[in-house]
Amino acid sequence: MMTTQMHDFTVIEGGTAPVRVEELAPVARFSLRLREKHRAALAQALGLDLPQRVGDVARAGARAALCLGPDEWLIHAPEAEAEAIAAAGAGAYADAPHSLVEISDREITYAVTGPAAQALLTIACPRDLDRLAKGRAIRTVFDTAQVVLWRDGEDAFRLDVWRSFAPHVRALLDAGRAELSAGL
Repeated sequence: MMTTQMHDFTVIEGGTAPVRVEELAPVARFSLRLREKHRAALAQALGLDLPQRVGDVARAGARAALCLGPDEWLIHAPEAEAEAIAAAGAGAYADAPHSLVEISDREITYAVTGPAAQALLTIACPRDLDRLAKGRAIRTVFDTAQVVLWRDGEDAFRLDVWRSFAPHVRALLDAGRAELSAGL
């Protein structure tokens, strides 16, 4: 049985700035690979645009599609929609050959929010997070763990982390909290 955890960190940077790290509830996740010529047909079958530019995110209701590469997307949806997505992909396969693999159990998601969220993430993420616009997402690393980093707002991020790397990422977040709290 999955559980969620929530931690409130207090960061001292000329005052008190809260940072919240929360393990989010599970979602349906799919890895999608297909050729460009089949993109529109599969997007129609899934009821969700498949953006062309790496880092762009398209949304339709509670579903989201993130372009990770020229022929690669990550699909997020509520858990209850997993079977419908798989069926839609299977139904479109004859006209739009593709690889649609459910990876729901492979990853967990941490939400990192609050005024010091970006400072906490930069402790182990080499990307310039100022350049990651709200509503976009990227594949990157957090220390040595590959993650997908979503920017939901100015001070709101999500990290999709492989379940096997989650303890390592959590330890880094805890170490970052300690460093920020000490004013380092």
